[in-house]
Amino acid sequence: MPANVLRVARPTNDLDRAARFYTQALGFDVLARFANHDGFDGIVLGHANYPWHIELTHQHSTTVADAPTSEHLLVIYLPVRADWEAAVQRIRALGIEPVRAENPYWDRVGLTFEDPDGYRVVLQNAPWTL
Repeated sequence: MPANVLRVARPTNDLDRAARFYTQALGFDVLARFANHDGFDGIVLGHANYPWHIELTHQHSTTVADAPTSEHLLVIYLPVRADWEAAVQRIRALGIEPVRAENPYWDRVGLTFEDPDGYRVVLQNAPWTL
């Protein structure tokens, strides 16, 4: 029986620049690419064995605005301190510095970064719990 999968799709004006953020800074893999699919180009990013991925799309002849608010977040829980530190180091090595989270909760045990389109990614150094 096929597994359920979550896909988060985001528009971008620069596929390669956005993909570099998620692959080089966050360690995602390129799972698929498509070109001129009904007027869209795209890249699917994630990890092959995870039931989620991010799809970045660019619609031909269209310019999209940056993220509508600073509360448009992807939160990645990295409970192992060494994994969290490695992720933070990869992002900073690309010259990207953390920004203050709109919700101060995210600054308590994590750091927030903006991708090239202004969407925010929180690296949370904690396990996810209900």
